[in-house]
Amino acid sequence: MGIFGRIDTFITWFDGVVWGLPLIILILVTGIFLTVRLGLLQVRYLGKALKFMVKNEEDGHGEVTSFGALCTALSATIGTGNIVGVATAISAGGPGALFWMILTAFLGMATKYSEGLLAVKYRTIDEDGHVLGGPFYYIENGMGVKFRWLAKIFAFFGAGVGLFGIGTFTQVNGISSAVRNFFDPNMAHTVALFGNDYSWATVISCLVLTVCVGMVVLGGIKRIAKVSEIVVPFMAVLYVVLAVIIMVTNITAILLTNLSAVPAAIVTIVKSAFTGSALAGGAMGSMIVAMQKGIARGIFSNESGLGSAPIAAAAAQTKEPARQGLVSMTGTFIDTIVICTMTGLSIVITGTWNTGLEGVEITTAAFQKGLPFPPVVASFALMICLVFFAFTTILGWDYYGERCLEYLFNKNMKAVRAYRWLYIICVFIGPYMTVAAVWNIADIFNALMAIPNLIALLALSKVIVKETKAFTEKLNVEEKNQRILKGMNAENA
Repeated sequence: MGIFGRIDTFITWFDGVVWGLPLIILILVTGIFLTVRLGLLQVRYLGKALKFMVKNEEDGHGEVTSFGALCTALSATIGTGNIVGVATAISAGGPGALFWMILTAFLGMATKYSEGLLAVKYRTIDEDGHVLGGPFYYIENGMGVKFRWLAKIFAFFGAGVGLFGIGTFTQVNGISSAVRNFFDPNMAHTVALFGNDYSWATVISCLVLTVCVGMVVLGGIKRIAKVSEIVVPFMAVLYVVLAVIIMVTNITAILLTNLSAVPAAIVTIVKSAFTGSALAGGAMGSMIVAMQKGIARGIFSNESGLGSAPIAAAAAQTKEPARQGLVSMTGTFIDTIVICTMTGLSIVITGTWNTGLEGVEITTAAFQKGLPFPPVVASFALMICLVFFAFTTILGWDYYGERCLEYLFNKNMKAVRAYRWLYIICVFIGPYMTVAAVWNIADIFNALMAIPNLIALLALSKVIVKETKAFTEKLNVEEKNQRILKGMNAENA
């Protein structure tokens, strides 16, 4: 075994260690704890959250609108995890992995709400209006200066996730794979680089992507938010429509043959969650694999508990921490409970998860089989969605990484600019990393970033509950006054 083989073996082993049962339990316990303490807030206030999502505050303080902050956060979350990550999880852990992804997302909505609330409450705003906030500040300012070391750990691994995890390698690898699979699936046009043969489609897409990323990230948060506000909503709607077409088309076909088979995909997902997949081994072992892959990919996709989204939430123009927490919560709902579920159902319904394919090829096969279009049209549509999702994720994570560096180096902008260029270099080399190594590295950095943030959420839970109670009471009074005013106007009319 060569040196690269030994490195891959070590990465795989370490990934299994950090994403073992202790971290899985910590993530679930945090989500359950906050869900209980907040009284199922993600159910009771989801409607309000969706309303606040598109209704910006006029007199709030910050650098971007609440919707702009959400789109920046969504730009970083809606990416290859929604398309490639779901496929990878179901392929490794069986359809049951999707169940654990959804359950984790439901609990994660309370976690994401808490992160957004704390981000606004403990953020700092300079005299020139520059905002900096996130877990590093709610650890330092909320838990106390004596825990600054924990904030530094989070910021270090946060910058690492951007460079070596979610931000670059996984996204660029997903883009280049999708482009190559569409334009040169048989590797007919190749060039020798770094001792391996790569398709020209991979090389060209890498160069174009690097230039586009450089043009946007050099413009900072406002340019990133502006691009995200346009691209993210459009591509999310397009992707959901395509997935709905797959489900409607296949359900219609099933209805014509066997009525009892309609809920078969859902039954398979739930059953597999507790019995596991035959591909993963014995019942108990395969159930653990389904949990591990589902939770890991769920966190990778929606980033609840990871501590990334509050960095964007802190920049929102708002004066109500709890209000921005509700807006942040919708990110997890849209990302996983809507988009990832659509991907998972498409894969399970079409049966492409156990065909021996890998990564984006699984979802591509599902779209080709499930959509009532020629395969080339289905492949092109999925490629476009993946490219734009991944592109915006690259932009969002550059912002996260820069803010982490800004905290680590006491707002030294020279370090931030150096990170920015290093980030662009990582985008350039991303396509030349192996798929397995890329996802394992991303998982490791996710875990090491999540631990300090989860500790802070648990430690500051009293603050979260207090702020939530004050906001909801104020909200109830305002709604009561509006109903009274409406009734008086109706009487006068």
